[in-house]
Amino acid sequence: MLASKRNGTLYIGVTSDLIARVWQHKQDLADGFTKQYQVHLLVWYELHATMISAIAREKALKQWNRIWKLRLIEQINPEWQDLYHQLT
Repeated sequence: MLASKRNGTLYIGVTSDLIARVWQHKQDLADGFTKQYQVHLLVWYELHATMISAIAREKALKQWNRIWKLRLIEQINPEWQDLYHQLT
């Protein structure tokens, strides 16, 4: 899950290469929502054994209301740190 800032605009996506995909968003190489709204902070992620389970989780999270998403982020990242730096 990417965010523009603490409690800002959120983006949920799925990828097979998290580091590369987040880097693309940070460099504004992906035209669309994240570029338009400057959504560049990796604030939450989870790993899955299969792409099928990852896509199912992505679809489920997109149906959640905003408060649930904020709580999910704050459970593991209460300071809204950019987790990208932990991965690289």
